[in-house]
Amino acid sequence: MRFESNIFMKILLVGEQQRAEELRARLSAAQDVEIDYTDGDSDEDFKDYDCIFDLNFDDDPANLSIYAGLRDKPVFVSAVKLSLNEAVYTGNVKARCMLFGFNGLPSFIGQSKWEVSLYRKFQTPELDKIMKQLGIDYLAVEDRIGLVKPRIIFMIINEACYTLQEGTATIEDIDMGMKLGTNYPLGPFEWCDKIGITTVFETLAVLYEDTKDERYKICPLLKAKYLRNETFYRQK
Repeated sequence: MRFESNIFMKILLVGEQQRAEELRARLSAAQDVEIDYTDGDSDEDFKDYDCIFDLNFDDDPANLSIYAGLRDKPVFVSAVKLSLNEAVYTGNVKARCMLFGFNGLPSFIGQSKWEVSLYRKFQTPELDKIMKQLGIDYLAVEDRIGLVKPRIIFMIINEACYTLQEGTATIEDIDMGMKLGTNYPLGPFEWCDKIGITTVFETLAVLYEDTKDERYKICPLLKAKYLRNETFYRQK
């Protein structure tokens, strides 16, 4: 079916509860929508929904084999660690759904403008209608690992780790310098703790593998933090 604006939309959120609640809050301002939730462990009849948001996709794209058969249905997947093209190719599926990628990482969902990638660029008019009904401003970006903001922020986090490792500044000084110097809402270490060390490390790893760009070569300090599953600030 072709998506039409200004109609009732039944939405399913798939993912862990904290991020799903963040996404629910972001979508709740939209008119004529009903939002349901599943953690992804239970069986769902996806055909009952007009639009699906999968926050698990980066780490578990297995549902793509189901989504692919939902002809012309909009499916948004959190695709930062992998591209849509890679997921479709690796999954050996023919995507009949309208497949879109977005940055569903913690701290990014609530931002005023989303980054959205398209598996098929000719479906931009349908995406425009959906996002207009959801009340979300967006920027269409290339379908590539890391999208745009995560690439920049994770690179900054990695560079901050090199600075910390060299002992030239403290965690607090680096964070404060970043916020004062760039007007960013968070410093690199605050951002890393908020997003999660695992996500930052694993995204940098696939970025380096994909590009061989030295900017994404992981700092040993960051790797050590990842292996010990540590945060930079002591958790309360």
